Amino acid sequence: MAALKDSYPLYLANEAQTPNLDLEVTDKYTGKVATRVALADAKIIDAGIAATVEAAEPMARMPSYARQDVLMHCVKRFQERYDELAYALCIEAGKPIRDARGEVTRLIDTFRIAAEESVRMTGEVQPLDISPRAKGYQGMWKRVPIGPCSFISPFNFPLNLAAHKIAPALAVGCPFVMKPASRTPLGAIIIGEVMAETDLPKGAFSILPAQRDGADLFTTDDRLKLLSFTGSPGVGWDLKAKAGKKKVVLELGGNAAVVVDADTDLDDAVERITFGAFYQSGQSCIGVQRIIIHADIYDELRDRLVAKAKTLIAGDPHNEDTFVGPMIDVKEAARLDSWIQAAVADGAKLLCGGKREGAMLEATLLEGVGRKAALYAEEAFGPVAILSKFTDFNAALAEVNDSKFGLQTGVFTRDLYKMLDAWDHLDVGGVVIGDVPSYRVDNMPYGGVKDSGLGREGVRFAMEDMTEIRNLVIRRR
Repeated sequence: MAALKDSYPLYLANEAQTPNLDLEVTDKYTGKVATRVALADAKIIDAGIAATVEAAEPMARMPSYARQDVLMHCVKRFQERYDELAYALCIEAGKPIRDARGEVTRLIDTFRIAAEESVRMTGEVQPLDISPRAKGYQGMWKRVPIGPCSFISPFNFPLNLAAHKIAPALAVGCPFVMKPASRTPLGAIIIGEVMAETDLPKGAFSILPAQRDGADLFTTDDRLKLLSFTGSPGVGWDLKAKAGKKKVVLELGGNAAVVVDADTDLDDAVERITFGAFYQSGQSCIGVQRIIIHADIYDELRDRLVAKAKTLIAGDPHNEDTFVGPMIDVKEAARLDSWIQAAVADGAKLLCGGKREGAMLEATLLEGVGRKAALYAEEAFGPVAILSKFTDFNAALAEVNDSKFGLQTGVFTRDLYKMLDAWDHLDVGGVVIGDVPSYRVDNMPYGGVKDSGLGREGVRFAMEDMTEIRNLVIRRR
């Protein structure tokens, strides 16, 4: 049976170090301390950044096959440690065990995709003789690593969102420092454990759990050439303002919507929308928060969604049947509880759920929520969704766009022209037809617009951000 170690180190310049055990990692269901982790201070972070500078050239010189070997070693070891990784997720994130296993599978997929892409970094031969003055000239270009990178990953997907930064960096040859979320550092540390088994150049990586108030160097240090942050919009945009000249990639929040047209298969829609709203206990930036339903099917679909939500098993995430586990902490659950109560006080109707005990919040649905309410305008990031109705499809698209966020939208329709209208007019990074916005495959371009961020992840697209184009011009006399 899987179990956590009593303590975990940080990783500085590829090596495990335990300068302290100051960071307590709690079991998010029981609230008890599950293990302790070393915490980096500014001196250690500075040393990690200095090590990436020293490693930049040897990392850039690694041949493609060597980078691929490192990534495939990680794939093999993650497969071997599958149960351990899932158990660690269940403890540190309170993630229901079935969701935890799914995330480990995605971790493996992400590193496998990176291994495949690591030997496909191609350039282009480009004719330059577009006018008489350029006769005899030709050009070509290639991609080269951008250099030392800084990664800051969030609590809700401690493995896979770390993987979406680490694996592309290894694929292109960029050394990096990573700050995992202090509430969920174990996933990134175990990835570091596995990378330490390889022949990566010294300084290729440092995994450095740190408190937010001591981690400014991850953002401000000019030796770093790229900052990739996944987390809340408030923090992300503030970091961008402090980042200086480095390239910045931001994967931020959302209040994702799903539009359900009148021709939808309701059996399928109930299953997928329930999943999208409540998987991960709603703690996903593309979780279903707004459900916009055609008036002709509104009453039936509403009643069926409510009935389905009431059947979801909530509680201990170790239980194989648990669908809704705890939120990340009591503070976040209380925050969302207050939003629900405020919406009801303002005239919204509570359809189901709405009760909280500690970090546990019931699967909750409401209707009649005003557009100025936090539940409509902000990111709920918990097991809550709100329902509204439409009669005109274009009005439904406008309602989706009535948001400061723009990450992904789901649209249930069988009409080809409505599908194209949605793709053309929705101001989001991705449109998912016939499913919820919560769907993601790890090789697709993923990211948002407006307050949802800058840039795209998905292995090949992250690799582009972590490289620069270097041009070559040849003159033939």
